[in-house]
Amino acid sequence: MNVMKERLPAKLAGHSLSAGRPDPLGATFDGEGVNFAVFSAHADLVELCLFTSDGQTELARIPLKERDGDVWHVHVAGLGPGTRYGYRVHGPYKPEEGHRFNPNKLLLDPYAKKLSGKLQWNDAVYGYIVNAPKADLSFDPRDSAPFVPKSEVADPSFQWGDDKPPRTRRSETVIYEAHARGLTQTHPAIDPEIAGTYRAVASEPMLEHMAKLGVTTVELLPIHAFLDDRFLVQKRLRNYWGYQSIGFFAPEPRYMAQGDLWEFQTMVRRLHAAGFEVILDVVYNHTAEGGELGPTLCFRGLDNASYYRLTEGGRYYINDTGTGNTLNVSHPAVLRMVMDSLRYWVEVMHVDGFRFDLAATLGREGDTGFDPNGGFLDAIRQDPVLNKVKLIAEPWDIGPGGYQLGAFPHPFYEWNDKFRDGVRRYWRGDDGLTGDLASRLLGSAVNFDHSGRAATSSVNFITAHDGFTLQDLVSYTIKRNLANGEGDRDGKDENYSDNMGLEGPTSNPRIRADRAQRKRNMLSTMFLAQGTPMLLAGDEIGNSQGGNNNAYAQDNQTGWIDWANADWDLYDFVTKIAALRRAHPVLRQRLFLHSRPRRMDGLADLFWRMPNGKSPSPEDWQDPSWKTLCVEIRTSSETPDYAASDDVIFAVFNAGDAQEITLPPCPEGQIWEVVLDTTLPDAGPHNPLGKKLMAPAQSVLALERVPMQEFAT
Repeated sequence: MNVMKERLPAKLAGHSLSAGRPDPLGATFDGEGVNFAVFSAHADLVELCLFTSDGQTELARIPLKERDGDVWHVHVAGLGPGTRYGYRVHGPYKPEEGHRFNPNKLLLDPYAKKLSGKLQWNDAVYGYIVNAPKADLSFDPRDSAPFVPKSEVADPSFQWGDDKPPRTRRSETVIYEAHARGLTQTHPAIDPEIAGTYRAVASEPMLEHMAKLGVTTVELLPIHAFLDDRFLVQKRLRNYWGYQSIGFFAPEPRYMAQGDLWEFQTMVRRLHAAGFEVILDVVYNHTAEGGELGPTLCFRGLDNASYYRLTEGGRYYINDTGTGNTLNVSHPAVLRMVMDSLRYWVEVMHVDGFRFDLAATLGREGDTGFDPNGGFLDAIRQDPVLNKVKLIAEPWDIGPGGYQLGAFPHPFYEWNDKFRDGVRRYWRGDDGLTGDLASRLLGSAVNFDHSGRAATSSVNFITAHDGFTLQDLVSYTIKRNLANGEGDRDGKDENYSDNMGLEGPTSNPRIRADRAQRKRNMLSTMFLAQGTPMLLAGDEIGNSQGGNNNAYAQDNQTGWIDWANADWDLYDFVTKIAALRRAHPVLRQRLFLHSRPRRMDGLADLFWRMPNGKSPSPEDWQDPSWKTLCVEIRTSSETPDYAASDDVIFAVFNAGDAQEITLPPCPEGQIWEVVLDTTLPDAGPHNPLGKKLMAPAQSVLALERVPMQEFAT
């Protein structure tokens, strides 16, 4: 062994140094010690700093004298899991040229599997002198180590047993978007010692709740280690949602009851055993270091010019994300970090997919704008590990050309805000939305039917974490975000919401009934539409945030699901429409529907109908007063013979007054049966008794064909 003759402190007696290896990056325990490897292309010197077990006292600074390409490395024998460490990096401090090296700032390892300690906001964590003239060009000599979290050597090995990913088919997927703490913090049946943690997400009460609900895939808001912004801490608030990542390999410690990795892994294993997939909402578009006036905690101090997209010579940051900076995923080392992170979460932590926050940013190549065949998107699609998991894009950011709905390549799913807004407006009663609703019911083919993409590519949602909850969507016309401390200027002003006659909570029975009906209509529209439905956790029980449509800083009763006031009648209704979707393959097809004749019988795969049974004319589609859309859905004309089916659904979406509906003809010996009427949420299947039925005002109906003798029985 090529042992370095470095003089180590007495407290590290028995430890020795050797060259180590440049791969893998990060801190890797090998049974004899720890190999440390870190990237920096522009550094002059990298120092490894070792700390006491409480992270308070620096024991040693070890220069990394081995450099392979741009990777600096060393092996320290005698160290093991639990070792606290960080880096100090020497190099040019030339902000105007993009370099912000400052060895006085202790830096996190970008590949750290675990973080210990909390960030204490102090001016010493900034690389520049706060409040100095041209502040970011100044140089701060203070040591930041007492105030910043430490990286910790971790052993992520775990007894997975026979754990297997559920691999739920796209056509069967129903996503449940949830927050690890908010989902479970106040649940009365969850042990208070684990409430609000990873383990609580997979507790028996939650497994039973989700199983009955009919969801298949739990999508967790960011759980990568993140920070509470200084301006929030000053207002005695916290970063609740977690979209300020500082560690792409480490799970956020605040959701651990005992502070170790096995808690997250146990959650995944238990969810898998119950048949649920786990998807992580990930933020690779920016970091928590912000713009030129942000702190120096990790990437900025390691190699600012490599990790971030810079402008105006390098002093300033491109801000396509609205958070102050943008990660430079077109740089090979940064792309490698992102890919390594994704593979780590799949291979080591066993997650089943990812939802990419502001994914348009990840598809940008330098100054060329969004490219569906860009480096990151190409890399992830060809990767033998990642191309097997679910990949969901939030297809927009605030940069130039940032709205890219429908532009992502297969196999990406995409959040479909046009579905969200169109359905909200249709049921609010806006004129001229019937044609738009028709498009959304068919998987938004105008956006997604190209390049071999599937109808399931459209993630259909009415609400998500960002915006009103479903209950607030029918209770408020004006957001109420004053608790965020931003003068109610944050959050969207236009929510396409409707208070149904009175702002906020009410005991008025008519308004409460109208709100319940509106919620059932919107949820039913989502579950009857082609695409992949996504339900916001809490919507199924009428959870309210008191009108706050941007609860990103509300780690409290506002942001947590209110289980004490759960609407279990609504919950039962959601289980009913989820079961209806599972029972009918025509409601969850991979192939698009275009009213084309089928090979099996020559009938069109889709019939749009007016209430009188006739096909809509071009004039009807343009009629702003048309409020009752009827549709007969069969399997797509492109369905292979081996998958042919005579499954048929006739659905009515009536946003107007009560309307008589002429039913489509049935084959001899069959009859239409109503299996869904949102005005009768508790009703079982029933026959309309004839060739017509009355669609109640403001209702959704769904009918299936059954044999005449079955009904008679």
